[in-house]
Amino acid sequence: MDVELNGLRETALKRLGEVGDTRSLADWRVEYMGKKSAISTLSKQMGSLSAEDRPKFGQRMNEVRQALETAFAARQAELERIEQAKRLAAETIDVTLPGRRVPMGAIHPISRVIRDIEEVFLGMGFSIVDGPEVETDHYNFELLNLPKDHPARDMQDTFYLTEELLLRTHTSPMQVRTMERMRGEVPIKVIVPGRVYRRDEDDATHSHAFTQIEGLVVDRGVRMSDLKGTLETFAKALFGPNQQVRLRPSYFPFTEPSTEVDVICVHCQGDGCRVCKGTGWIEILGAGMVHPRVLDMSGYDSQVYSGFAFGMGPERIAMLKYGISDIRLMYQNDLRFLSQFTGV
Repeated sequence: MDVELNGLRETALKRLGEVGDTRSLADWRVEYMGKKSAISTLSKQMGSLSAEDRPKFGQRMNEVRQALETAFAARQAELERIEQAKRLAAETIDVTLPGRRVPMGAIHPISRVIRDIEEVFLGMGFSIVDGPEVETDHYNFELLNLPKDHPARDMQDTFYLTEELLLRTHTSPMQVRTMERMRGEVPIKVIVPGRVYRRDEDDATHSHAFTQIEGLVVDRGVRMSDLKGTLETFAKALFGPNQQVRLRPSYFPFTEPSTEVDVICVHCQGDGCRVCKGTGWIEILGAGMVHPRVLDMSGYDSQVYSGFAFGMGPERIAMLKYGISDIRLMYQNDLRFLSQFTGV
């Protein structure tokens, strides 16, 4: 058996020297040191030896096993160092190479216009308030002088969630909510930017979800001239010092009188072009004096207080300001489109 042990030791060490990777090393360990290995088989034969030979054979067996374990550990450490060196060589980063340029981001044109509008009105002493996008019929319609049978309440215009809950169709409900929160105190000067929803077919100039900015002023002695002066200041700040505004009679249930507000066409400077259809003017918002009934329903005596309100769409203003021909471009997240506004 001593001869067998010596032969086994020599064969195992020779094979160990031929092992070239840690996976093959694991196979070697199973073959020569595992439970079914040759050395384990020889160990089981100790019972057939005499009592005199057993200690010598056991000692020799332990020497061979220890030699194999020591050689295995050394070979394992060597192979691990070799494989680590190969990985490091393959994963080496050349720090002298120039870095990849990270493209500069840009503020979305709608967000940019909203910021510009907010800055103008903050400079005039307005505050910014926010309100829920899921609104009640009571605030979205009834308290804004829109009775149950009003055409604007038609299901074709509004996303109803229940009979009393809906996705707000405008930011105007915040007129009432703000006046209720103020509990009769004046002055009120707020703007309300936010998302609104209508059952419109999406096309170049319409979207079923868009943004709107509502404005409200309530105080004693507020007049139509105050509305015009405020909007002129806004238009000059946004479109340039030579800009003018024009008020045309219109109708909104929650304002009386009501007006559509135009500015000089930013494309032709009033000369007339395809964009303004030759008129030299472009409509940008609707406005008017707060309807006395809305004031009364919101807790303000219309005989004492008056106010004006306006509503504008940042998308429309962005289209005018940046020459965008299709509103859908602003919602498609196309980097080719958005990258044009870097540094604007």
